[in-house]
Amino acid sequence: MSELIFDLPDGTTVAVTVIRLLNGGYAGREQEEVAAHVAELAELGIPAPAVTPALYPVAPYLAAQVDGVPVQHGRTSGEAEWALVVAGEAPGDLLLTVACDHTDRELEVHGVAWSKNAGLDVLGRGAWRLVDVEDHLDDLRLRAWVAQDGGPEQLIQDAPLAALLPPRFWLDELGELLVPGTVLLSGTVAMLPGVDQFADRWRVELADPVTGALLELSYAVERMPEPIG
Repeated sequence: MSELIFDLPDGTTVAVTVIRLLNGGYAGREQEEVAAHVAELAELGIPAPAVTPALYPVAPYLAAQVDGVPVQHGRTSGEAEWALVVAGEAPGDLLLTVACDHTDRELEVHGVAWSKNAGLDVLGRGAWRLVDVEDHLDDLRLRAWVAQDGGPEQLIQDAPLAALLPPRFWLDELGELLVPGTVLLSGTVAMLPGVDQFADRWRVELADPVTGALLELSYAVERMPEPIG
């Protein structure tokens, strides 16, 4: 398990002990968007899912609010997402934050569920109550940038939340599975062509054009030493 602390716009903080971590996958509302993401992964040798949307249970300790993600090799990649955090039983305890599912692409070729358990799910330190943004949820915008070797950032993902299945879909579909202490990541949107996803840094933001508010996270991809033996 891991302990997460979220800062809310009213100045309060909410602590959540993660007991269940779920990763949605192939969760675009438009099948063209889903097909584009499947095609991206096919280029990396990753087989298409049997059904969409998909859902992958992940070890709870992999939910983290960190500035660095350790990796074993150079073929790992982030994925810009929103995350639903079930902080309690009341409707006001459903929190929305920005997230990045850092995935081992080498392992993903052998099994998506395995790859999801080989990297951290990075979450932002700020959050909004879902009830405060749900009436204009589709207008929120998810963007991600990558940087290589200290170079300039490049935009790699950019889409409104209307491109993804909304939190309410998962709440209705999963019901009692979403107990307090659950964190659910949304699945991601297609990456822009021509941008190298195997980057040294990732930055992801979730922007609210109605209020001007912004949730953001960023982290360095930190290569671990080579194994001995």
